[in-house]
Amino acid sequence: MPKKTCTGADALIHCIQQHGVEYIFGHPGGAAIPIFDALVDSPIKFILTRHEQGATHMADGYARATGRAGVALVTSGPGATNTITGIMTAMMDSVPMLVITGQTIQSMLGLDAFQEADVMGLTYAAVKHSYLVRNPNDIPRIVKEAFYIAESGRPGPVLIDIPKDVSGAIIEPNYNVEIDLPGYVIPSAGDPEAIARCAELLAAAKKPLLLIGHGAVISDAGRPLKALAEKLQIPIVNTLLGKGAFPETHELSLGMLGMHGTAYANMAVAECDLIMSVGSRWDDRITGKLAAFCPNAVKIHVDIDPAEIGKMIKPHCAIVGDARLVLEELLPLARKGDTGEWISHLKKLKKRFPLHYRMHGGLKAQYVLDELFRLTKGKAIVTTDVGQHQMWAAQFYKTDHRFHWISSGGAGTMGFGMPAAIGAQFARPDAQVIAVVGDGGFQMTQAELATAAVNKLPIKILVINNRYLGMVRQWQNLFFDNRLSGVDLEGNPDFIKLAEAYGMQGFRIKRNADAGRVLERALAYNDGPCIIDAEVEKEDNVFPMIPAGASYQEMVLEPPKMKMEKPVGST
Repeated sequence: MPKKTCTGADALIHCIQQHGVEYIFGHPGGAAIPIFDALVDSPIKFILTRHEQGATHMADGYARATGRAGVALVTSGPGATNTITGIMTAMMDSVPMLVITGQTIQSMLGLDAFQEADVMGLTYAAVKHSYLVRNPNDIPRIVKEAFYIAESGRPGPVLIDIPKDVSGAIIEPNYNVEIDLPGYVIPSAGDPEAIARCAELLAAAKKPLLLIGHGAVISDAGRPLKALAEKLQIPIVNTLLGKGAFPETHELSLGMLGMHGTAYANMAVAECDLIMSVGSRWDDRITGKLAAFCPNAVKIHVDIDPAEIGKMIKPHCAIVGDARLVLEELLPLARKGDTGEWISHLKKLKKRFPLHYRMHGGLKAQYVLDELFRLTKGKAIVTTDVGQHQMWAAQFYKTDHRFHWISSGGAGTMGFGMPAAIGAQFARPDAQVIAVVGDGGFQMTQAELATAAVNKLPIKILVINNRYLGMVRQWQNLFFDNRLSGVDLEGNPDFIKLAEAYGMQGFRIKRNADAGRVLERALAYNDGPCIIDAEVEKEDNVFPMIPAGASYQEMVLEPPKMKMEKPVGST
């Protein structure tokens, strides 16, 4: 039973506990001490991270592995500002997260007190909502609202900034408060007329395509999506974060589209006469040159966020609503069109333009990831950093299940992969969790090895080690006459010795012939975390590739023999 009188911090932790939170990730400090004191008597397990950014990525990984909000707790000033990258990462990818920051006492707000930062102002554009708690009696209401906002509709991070005199105040909390959020409306079912119009357009199409994004994963739209695709015989392409919404091993799956998508997926996008986006925001990595994107195709857009409709592409038919509910409503109305020739054509493209790589030379990252998929049968939860390894993993590690692919998409946050794997392993203790990271991104948050080691988490950290910031080097190689600048990771540590320094197991792969055997040993090791150092070719590039801002018709399948024009897009 909760105490009749307690501190604001006690009320905060009680409310978080009542929401079913198992773990809080974070780092302590003076302004948050009352909250940390309240945790002592709570069944919630606090996970001490080595950096506040790591705490947010762990909360993010936890959320993406469960669909429930992850929670991070930090102190004021630099403790709070260190969370901004993680908050932005969650916001860009629609991840539910609650970030609680300590703050200086109210009388010192705005006076440049020790470790004071206007964290609400600094994070304004990176959160779904934020609170500065002025009255400790508001804490139960604010916590209830914060979780509801973070997890409902299009999910996102919510910030609660709590001055120390508020968390330390003695109150008689009222936990039976009702949520009152006037103006906060969550679309659910789609407009019946728009859904009927969508069904007619699908039936008329000869070369239709379903584009599946992260929204389909979030809404758990997999079952009606599969039923619709099979009923209408419509092939599917997915975004980077749409992996797992529809089985990538399914015969109707064309895999990932976009800048480093499969050749046949991108060719299908260029040739289709209808494309229906479900839970994708048509970001620039997908569309390339907007004016040339699906030029002859009818465009249908299903999204829970009305702000995304027409933002990048004006659709012929728009349905605002939850992806799963919209598809369930569409399914009985949908009629199969004449797609036989289209399906046959795409099967031929699959055979003609498969994902491939040359085995000569040194260790191939693609082969390592191919072997990882073979040995795990695609059943592992895979998290990634950002860069070449991320694209190779997306290409070669097929994902069939929801919540099994965790990667930073919109923000492209290096350093995300390993702490996200820690969060995912806490969320899914019986699952096999593998962090696929680059040697550059890994070193940005490698201090969290201590968090993994202390908690004896059996995560596998596969370092695709090419001694370069590979994706930037690839751009410099292809578009800037190989004038390399700021990309050589001279001074990399010996990752096996690094593992040993944390009391972890280390494995090394140097040759293609050894990849399967070493990976098998590492996957069987479950006495704690381990590092697998894959010393891959230094100067391999990711293909296929559509240069940023280019059209799908300009896709590059092989290393070019001629100098390429500098891309017009940003990244």
